[in-house]
This record gives sequence, C-alpha cells and structure tokens, in this order.
Amino acid sequence: MQKEESIYTLAFGLLCLSNFLFCASFSMIIPELPDYLASLGGREYIGYIIALFTLTAGLSRPFSGKLTDHIGRIPIMAFGSIVCFICGGLYPLIHSVQGFLLLRFFHGMSTGTKPTATSAYVADIIPESKRGEAQGGLGIFTATGMSIGPVIGSFLAKELGLREMFWISSLFALLSILILTRMKETLPKSRKKPMSISLFKIGWKDVFEPKIIPVFWIMILVSFSYGVIVTLVPDISKMIGWHNKGLYFTIFTLSSIGVRVFFAKSSDQYGRIQVLLISSFFLIASMFLMVLPLSSMTVILSGIFFGISWGFNSPTLTAWTTDLASPTHIGRAMATMYIALEAGIGMGALLAGAFYKGLASQIQIPFLLSGIFAIISSLLLVYYRHNWLKNDL
Repeated sequence: MQKEESIYTLAFGLLCLSNFLFCASFSMIIPELPDYLASLGGREYIGYIIALFTLTAGLSRPFSGKLTDHIGRIPIMAFGSIVCFICGGLYPLIHSVQGFLLLRFFHGMSTGTKPTATSAYVADIIPESKRGEAQGGLGIFTATGMSIGPVIGSFLAKELGLREMFWISSLFALLSILILTRMKETLPKSRKKPMSISLFKIGWKDVFEPKIIPVFWIMILVSFSYGVIVTLVPDISKMIGWHNKGLYFTIFTLSSIGVRVFFAKSSDQYGRIQVLLISSFFLIASMFLMVLPLSSMTVILSGIFFGISWGFNSPTLTAWTTDLASPTHIGRAMATMYIALEAGIGMGALLAGAFYKGLASQIQIPFLLSGIFAIISSLLLVYYRHNWLKNDL
C-alpha cells in the first residue's frame, strides 16, 4: 500500500512562516490608522483606509494570477512582501491626508500579489486529498500573524510611538522576503515564460475564472463583514473602554485558530458546502450580536463567533477554489477568489464609513447589513447543494 503523503514538509513550513510575518506586517498598523488619519485631519475618510487598500489589491489580482502562472510563484510572493516593506517605512514620512490615502492605495498591491502566489504554491506541493487540511494549517499561521500584529502594533504605538511601529511593521515584511530565498520554485519550467510586456496585457479571461463562480459569490457576501469589522472595531474598542484596540482581533483570531487546529480536515471529510453552511451560521450570530447594545460581553462573543466562522470558511473556500479550477490556471482561479474577497471587504469598509461618520448611533447599521448578507450566502449555499454541485461537493 502506498504511503500517505504528509503536508508537513520544509517547503510548507517556510511558506507558513513567511505568511505569518507578512500578515503580521500589514495588520500591525490597522488599529492605529483611524486615529493617525484623524491626526492628519481626515477623520471623515476613515472608510477609505481599508477600501483603498482592497481596491488596489483587487486590481492587482488579474496581473498576479497571470504572472504566477507564467513567471513563477516565488517572484510574485517576493514582490508582495517588498511592497509591504517599502510602504511600511514610508508612513512616517507622510504628513497629509492625500499622501496617506495614496500610500494606502499602493500598499494594497502587497495583498494583491503575495496571497495569490502563496495559494498556488500550496496547490503545487500538497496532494489533492489534503488540500483542506493544508489550507487550514497555513491559515493558522495567517490568522496568528493577523492576530498578533494588531496587538503588537497598539503596544508599540503606545510605548514607542507611531514611527517606530511603522518601521517594525516594515521589518516584519523584510523578514518574510528573506525566508523565500530558502524555497524552491514549483512552477514547471515547461510552463514558464520570460518576462515581457505581453504578460501585462490583461483580457477578461485573465481577470475571471468562470469555473469558480460559486466561490466568487459566497466570498463577496461573507467578506463584507470583514471590511465592517476592521473599519469600526478600533472605535468600538474605545467606546467600551478597551485600551488595546487590537484586542478584538486577538479574540476572533484565537477562536479561528482553534477551529483550524481541531477541524482542519472537516471540509475534506464532509464536503465544502456543508462546512460553509456551519460557517455562515456563526457569521450571522456574530454580526447580529454587534447590533445589540454594545458591551464587553457582546463584543467578546461576537469576536469568538466571527473567529469560528472565518476558521471554517477561509481554508474551505480556498480548497473549493482549487477543486473547481483547471490545474493549468490555478493562479487565475486564486486571483478570482481574492478579487471577490477584496471586493467584499472594500464594500464593507466603504459602507461602514459612510453610515458611521463618527456617530455612535449609526455604528450598528453596517453590522445589520453584514448579517443580512451572511443569510443570503447561506441560502445560496443551499441552492448549490441541491442543484448542479450537489453530487461532487
């Protein structure tokens, strides 16, 4: 009998560590950005902090998907980390609202490139039967980076200052690049193409992979809530008396990690849609808790449920994308999935800022919308399960 392949290889370990440092780098600064923008005189632009970031990430996806499939996985991962490194070091040098928003726009290229190539790399080195488990394992490091980052960022801003926080964020991105030098390229030489202008000519077929339409719509609907969370939670933390604005991120990420540790194989065993329906239930509960009068208890419970939801849906949606995609267009499929992610987050952030506008009485409306979108995602999943996807998903 053939020995079962393990996902726990050196290449996978290095990839996880690089992703941890990368995610910690860009998430480290998030809790402090609303106050930083306000200090520049741009409080009314709070919704643009995440929206501009995700806009550029989304615009970068078609290019990153095509280049990942033709140039290689590692060069595109390295490019994303380099952008994060440069932008992190530039924030302290920006002293105007316009300059800040422009920098956020360019910073988004980091998450528009590295995750696409990272997901393609995982698909290359992990056997098909282990995809859900591998995405869960990678997700633990991703979630840990995104959890520890905000806490470290708030601590550094308070103890050392904003300038030092930005520089340390930049250092984390640099370390994530250095790790990539120890990894081998997985794109077959037969599929590689030399760098040329033609690779930057993007047509509709480079932007969208039609085979993953189910993933695309579910991702948009559930990621809307993430945009609302990252935009409004820093102010909510202050409202309920939390001194560290990264605490909510820690709560939901620890919850997410718990799910990934104990249920990493669940979507491989029970199916993608079944697991996503469980995820939607917890997302609905999380969002409607934030519609109630805000208190430490409701916010903590919301964070726990939000973490459970993302602990299930993030690796499952990524594995489902790999299932549906053509082996020769993994990069394009991942780019399409991430376009949906950024579109959802960006819309959530924009609408959260538009409704909130610094008024506490308005802050719960975006969470109500998030809950409604989560309900719609559940209904759509039921539709897929009972129709043309039910036999093989």
